[in-house]
Amino acid sequence: MAKNASSSKPIAARQRGVTMSDVAKHAGVSRTAVSFVLSNRENASISEETRARIAEAVQVLGYRPNAGARALASQRSDWYGIVTEIVTAPFAVDIIKGAQDQAWIDRRFLLIAPSDQGDTPGPNQGMEDAAVEKLLEQRVEGLLYAATHHRGVHVPRSAHEVPTVLVNCFDLDGKLPSIVPDERTGGRVAVERLLRAGHTRIGVINLDPRIPAAVGRLQGVRDALAAAGLELDPELVVAGYATADGGYDAACQILDRYPPKDRPTALFCLNDRMAMGAYDAIKERGLAIPGDIAVIGFDNQELIAAYLRPKLTTVALPFEKMGALGVQTLAALTAGQPITANQQLVDCPLLERSSV
Repeated sequence: MAKNASSSKPIAARQRGVTMSDVAKHAGVSRTAVSFVLSNRENASISEETRARIAEAVQVLGYRPNAGARALASQRSDWYGIVTEIVTAPFAVDIIKGAQDQAWIDRRFLLIAPSDQGDTPGPNQGMEDAAVEKLLEQRVEGLLYAATHHRGVHVPRSAHEVPTVLVNCFDLDGKLPSIVPDERTGGRVAVERLLRAGHTRIGVINLDPRIPAAVGRLQGVRDALAAAGLELDPELVVAGYATADGGYDAACQILDRYPPKDRPTALFCLNDRMAMGAYDAIKERGLAIPGDIAVIGFDNQELIAAYLRPKLTTVALPFEKMGALGVQTLAALTAGQPITANQQLVDCPLLERSSV
């Protein structure tokens, strides 16, 4: 049986290496006319009929402009680069989501280069420098440098060749703008919630006391207590070093240190993993949450906070908002606009669940 004839022209399979000259030949026009149409040259006197023929040739041949050549000629690529280890740390992946969504609003795109950032040199030392170099080779207009946890960093020297903004970390040399969580206010908000619930004797399970998150959050605890006319009892502060086992051990120390009448009635755990360990310590002692002891966490690790029983009230790290603000700041810098502060603090909101 014969196939039905069709009056429409078949679209050829997309070819590799199609040039402007190929488009011009197919459309029966000059290469200059193709260049003017594809670059939206406003003052070009080209008829609508010619423009239509060029558009058809582009579709049939599957022509794509050479983005590298265009970026080299215009010094603009519509790309931002992001250097981060977050691709292997899903806890903070919302930084990338926030940056990506904001970039799309600005009609920009993200090129993500994974790195082996860390507080100490790892097996892939040098990956970070290579990541920055590769992004610069792609003519990115600016760079985001994002970390999984709030810390000071030394950024590769080549990152200074374009506008660069740090997200969830800060420049130890003090030269580059950064977007970081307001740890101090987050700690204050958590303790204010416990105070409103009637708790005045509050135990604190700390992170590594040397890191910025621990310093800021603990200062927020002191701020809230001082505003209520109270002081933080240093014996009620025990480091759990960010792990569930550490949180369990710290909670055991705090709960076993005092007779029941002097025991704290609330625990503020400076991350959700430690809160998970504290839950076990509390329940092992036959105590109820929140009836006997209230618990607040920090970070809002959803796989923990939303699935503990009772569900964990916690302070959220604003990853998505930090990523978006990083792109907004980068857009201002690439446009030559001044920024108001070298370090911008982002609020950490309290998320109410059932543990207070």
